[in-house]
Amino acid sequence: MEWTRSRESETLVEWTRADGYATVRRRRRPDGEWVVRLDRLHQAPEGRAYRFERVADESEAVALLEAWKTEPGEGSNDG
Repeated sequence: MEWTRSRESETLVEWTRADGYATVRRRRRPDGEWVVRLDRLHQAPEGRAYRFERVADESEAVALLEAWKTEPGEGSNDG
């Protein structure tokens, strides 16, 4: 399944899965660290999921987010 960038600001980028049942986001905290989260709705074929991790820098945040987008059950990454 494809992902589309659905929201972007100076401190936040969010992607929405094509079926609309999941989003992934990376957000810069005021202290300079990053938070990455996955939120999948109960209605999703694979069921509800919520993941949240705090990482030290943007490159770690990007890598984690991309890994979550390509995990089985989350669909493929559209770039």
